[in-house]
Amino acid sequence: MNTSKVWYVTGASQGLGLTLVKKLLDRGYRVAASSRDARALSQSVGLVDKERFLALAVDLNNPDCIDESIQQTLGAFGRIDVVVNNAGYGMAGTVEEIAEQEIRNIFNVNVLATINVVRAVLPVMRSQKSGYIINIGSVAGFVGAPGWSVYSATKAAVAAFSEVIALDVREFGIKVTVAEPSGFRTGFLTKNSLCLTVSKIEGYEAVRNTQDRYLSMNGQQAGDPDRAAEIFIELAETPQPPMHLFLGNDAYNRASEKLAAMSSELEQWKSTTIAADFK
Repeated sequence: MNTSKVWYVTGASQGLGLTLVKKLLDRGYRVAASSRDARALSQSVGLVDKERFLALAVDLNNPDCIDESIQQTLGAFGRIDVVVNNAGYGMAGTVEEIAEQEIRNIFNVNVLATINVVRAVLPVMRSQKSGYIINIGSVAGFVGAPGWSVYSATKAAVAAFSEVIALDVREFGIKVTVAEPSGFRTGFLTKNSLCLTVSKIEGYEAVRNTQDRYLSMNGQQAGDPDRAAEIFIELAETPQPPMHLFLGNDAYNRASEKLAAMSSELEQWKSTTIAADFK
């Protein structure tokens, strides 16, 4: 593996981001990692070679702050080879119960921050004629579940953005993968990473049952963060990484069922679909 590569990882203070940063440093990579609190991030990462680790305090709601962090990374390491847009959080509740500002907030972090990091790093990667971007989506962006409509919408946006960006930057030698995991033991189902609606509207039994089931899974998810981090490192060394990568057996099963259902529905309604064209 080319351990001279420089990685830039957002949302690195906990969960998958923190696991990835530690594994990268253990393997000798140079890493710039961002969080809202650089000191807390450094404490979480532990004792490392300061020549290979840069902790960045970044407000992902501020594009200028993102731009500055990219420049700081270049100042420290001279290049950026791999970007992992990991920052984000969950939101559970029906669309009736979630305030508009809460919806705007999660789109700002899960979607706009991802876009702004990519916008900031693309000039660097275009100049290098190389680079790899991993955007962390979710299987929920492809196969939704009751009560996760807003969260699923953010992750569907990340997937669509990733698909088109991959086409845009291919000529520059830049590759893009959207990773779409199912449940991993990362703390995602804790209050630090999941926003639950306070107001509850009567009914919506499917929503409540699904939420209760998900919350009861905390700490018992099948996904292994260490293995996911290893996979990301392997992907960065792969000549042709996938555009979409579902992670976890549950993600595979859900995506397979959705693809089969979509294919069946597409063919069932084919005559109606093509009837919309001019004769």
